[in-house]
Amino acid sequence: MNAPPTFDPGAFLANLPRRPGVYRMFDIAGDTLYVGKARDLRKRVSSYFKAGGQGPRISHMLTQVARIDTTVTRSEAEALVLENNFIKAHRPRYNIVFRDDKSYPYICLTGHAYPQLRYHRGALEKTHRYFGPYPSALAVREGMQVLQKVFQLRTCEDSVYASRSRPCMLHQIRRCTAPCVGRIDAEGYARDVREALLFLQGRADELLCRLEAEMHQAAVALAFERAAALRDKIHRLQALQSRQFVASNNVADVDIAAVLAEQGLVALNLVMIRGGRHVGDRSFFPAHAEGASSEEVLAAFLGQHYLDQVAPPVVVVNADPGPESLPPLAEHLVGTVTRAATVQIVVNPTGERRVWLQMAEENARQAITQRLALKSTQEQRLLALQEALGLPDTVQRIECFDVSHTQGEAPVASCVVFDRLAMQSSEYRRFNVTPEHAGDDYAAMREALSRRAQRIAHGEVAAPQLLVIDGGRGQVTVAAEVLRECGLLEVELIGIAKGPERKPGLEEIVFAERGVSLQLPENHLGLHLLQQIRDEAHRFAIQGHRARRAKARSGSRLDSISGIGARRRQALLTRFGGLRGVESASVDDLARVPGISQDLAKRIYQALH
Repeated sequence: MNAPPTFDPGAFLANLPRRPGVYRMFDIAGDTLYVGKARDLRKRVSSYFKAGGQGPRISHMLTQVARIDTTVTRSEAEALVLENNFIKAHRPRYNIVFRDDKSYPYICLTGHAYPQLRYHRGALEKTHRYFGPYPSALAVREGMQVLQKVFQLRTCEDSVYASRSRPCMLHQIRRCTAPCVGRIDAEGYARDVREALLFLQGRADELLCRLEAEMHQAAVALAFERAAALRDKIHRLQALQSRQFVASNNVADVDIAAVLAEQGLVALNLVMIRGGRHVGDRSFFPAHAEGASSEEVLAAFLGQHYLDQVAPPVVVVNADPGPESLPPLAEHLVGTVTRAATVQIVVNPTGERRVWLQMAEENARQAITQRLALKSTQEQRLLALQEALGLPDTVQRIECFDVSHTQGEAPVASCVVFDRLAMQSSEYRRFNVTPEHAGDDYAAMREALSRRAQRIAHGEVAAPQLLVIDGGRGQVTVAAEVLRECGLLEVELIGIAKGPERKPGLEEIVFAERGVSLQLPENHLGLHLLQQIRDEAHRFAIQGHRARRAKARSGSRLDSISGIGARRRQALLTRFGGLRGVESASVDDLARVPGISQDLAKRIYQALH
C-alpha cells in the first residue's frame, strides 16, 4: 500500500542520514502512529516503502502516514532508550506496548550501624543494599519473614528504634534480637547481617557449613547455649531449603522471559530468579501486538521493561530478537545494572535454564487460558446485564461512582471504569470533594459528577454508555440532573442500592426515569458484574479517603504553627513516630530535632498543649 498523497517518501528518504536514530510516523491529525529505532535511518525507513514484505498491520499503518520525523543519536543503544521514552510518552497505536507502570519491590538492608530490614519500592540509594527486584509485594514480605525467623534482624523504623526502652513483641517471639535496648552487641548483630547477606546472595550451603563449624567449636568450648542457638538456626535453614522446590545450583540472578501466542492472544511471562531461587513470576499482555512476531514482542519487552527496572546479569529468552537487535539491547541493559558490568541475553539455554524457560512458557500458556476464561465469563455477565436492563449491545463502557468519608471528614469520591470486558485501573480517578455541609453525600456526588461530566463534554475523556451510582434514588436524581446540565443525555443511568441489612444479593437497581426499582436474582450474572464494579468503586474510594484523612490528621495541627514547613514537619513526625509522639515530647526533646530551635520548640509545645 502507498502512503497518502500528503506524504512524499521519495523526497523525504533522499535526505535521510545513514546514522543511528529514532523515527516517528504521524497521521494527518498529528497523532503518533509508530516509533522505531534504526542503526541506519535511511536504510530502515526506506524498507517500509519497498513493494511487498510488509504485514497487514504495517501496511494499514502506512496508508495513514502524513509525516515522519527523525532524531539522530550517537549509537543504536542510545536510540533504543529514546525510542522507548517516546513510546512511553505517546503510546503509539501501532507499537507493541507493555503497560507496566508499577515499580518492582526490593528487600533492603539499610546502611545503619544496626541495619534495618525493610520493604522498599522506588529509587535506590547508594547508602543501602538492595536485593531483588521481586515480582510482587507478597514475595518480598515472605522473604522478610524468613529472614526474621532465621537471622532475627530488626524491622522497626528508626523513630521507633531510637525511642524503645524495653524489647518489643518481636523479641519475645524470637523474631528480633532487640539491638534497640542492647540485648545484642554490635559484633553479634553484624555477624547476623553477614549471614543474612550470604542467604540473600544464594550461598545457603556455604552458610550452613559455616554455622555447623561454629556449632562444633562452641560445643568443644562448652558454650552449650551458643551451640544450641546455632543448632536451631541450622534446623530452620534446612527446613527452609526443604520447602524451596525450585532452586539453582548456580548462584545467580536471572530473568526468564517467554513469549507465547495462542488463540488470538499474546502473553509474555517473566520468571525471576534471585540468588539462585525462584521468587515468583508475572504475566504481561502487550497492547497492539496482533500479528506481531514473537521476536518483535520480545524486543519491545526488553527495551521497555528494563528502561526503568534493574536488569540482572543474565536474561534468558525463548525468541531471538535478531543479530541486529541483540547488541544494542545488551548495551542498553548494561546501563541499568548495578551489580554487574555485562548482561548476557541467552536465546538457546541448556540445563536448568531450559527447565526454567519451559516453566515460563507454561506460565504464559496458563495466563492465556485464564484470560480467555475470564473474558468469556465477563462477556456472559455483560450480555446478561444488557438483557436485564433492556440496554443495547453497544453498551460496553461502564463507569461507577462512590463517595467515602468518616462522619463527613475527608470525603473522597471515586470513579472506576469497566471497558473491553475488564476493569481499566489506569483510567480510575479520585475526587477530593468539599461539600458545604459535612456529610452531605448528595452535594459530594454532585461535585464529583460535575467535574467528570465537564471533562467528558469537552472531549478530554471517553463517555460511558452506562453510569452506575453506588446509592439510592436520591443519588440517582442528582446524577440525572448533572447529566442533563452537561448535555450528556445519551448516557444510561442506574443506581445500585444496598438491600436489607446490606446483604449482598439483595441489591435494588434504581432507574432515573422509572418509579419502580428492579431486583435481580442473587445468582444473576448481570448482578454479579454490577457487584464487581460497585465493590471496586467502594474499595478505591475508601483507599483515597483513608489517605486523605491520615494526611489531614498528621499534618494539620503542625501546619498551623508559624515556622513549621514541610521539611520540619517531616523531621518531627519521623523523630517521634507520628503526631502523638510529637504531642508527648518535652520542649528539650523537640529542640533536639535538627532545624528546631529552642524558641520554635516552645511554640510547638504551646500550640499542642
